[in-house]
Amino acid sequence: MLNTTVIYTKEDHIARLTLNRPEADNAIDQQLAQELDAICRQINQDSDIYVVIITGAGDKAFCSGGELASPESSNYGITTAIASLNQPVIAVINGDALGQGLELALSCDIRLASDKAKFGLPQVAKGLIPRDGGTQRLSRIVGKGKALELILTAETISAEEALEIGLVNKVVAEKELAAEAEAMAKTMTTKGPIALRYAKEAVSKGLDLTLEQGLRLEADLYLLLHTTDDRIEGIRAFLDKRPPQFKGR
Repeated sequence: MLNTTVIYTKEDHIARLTLNRPEADNAIDQQLAQELDAICRQINQDSDIYVVIITGAGDKAFCSGGELASPESSNYGITTAIASLNQPVIAVINGDALGQGLELALSCDIRLASDKAKFGLPQVAKGLIPRDGGTQRLSRIVGKGKALELILTAETISAEEALEIGLVNKVVAEKELAAEAEAMAKTMTTKGPIALRYAKEAVSKGLDLTLEQGLRLEADLYLLLHTTDDRIEGIRAFLDKRPPQFKGR
């Protein structure tokens, strides 16, 4: 299938996804949802990809949300595909993230935002509620009280406030955002790719476990790493005083 609404490239162990509907503020439609799902499945089968970056085309919107494009668009979920990626996912929020667009950003692991970006879940103003993970992921990231405030008031907040409440990890000047994301992704690619995936799994799954269960998961994943070639390479590199050359095996 030829992708037209999602641009997918891969280079230097980094997969780059761009929502490519700038004329519609990168709103979600059926084709975009299907293309994104297929690409995410492909990425999960590619051991040469260590990190994923997702952003929106243009400089106005990261993603304006499916329900803002048409009533039918709200039926297409996209966050499960992103949340199911084994690799760390960096959302490069180059413009407004509204409705399902914010839900998409919430399904990523790290969120970098332009200082001009705005954030909001306006669904209740339309007689709806967030339905692509917004009610669950937002509360886990910013806490119950702030999540309820944003959802129930349908308020739109600035990038600065998003940073203050922990919704985004960092706010960067618009012209510096892409370079900041690339630098972070490239830093991650120098780490052990299996360790990156296991660390993400331990944190993400641990949130839904008791502390005792989470600690057990962490210990199990740590022990599994000792069976990998990358672990041996890490030890050898340390002893040889050189950067490790991880292979993801």
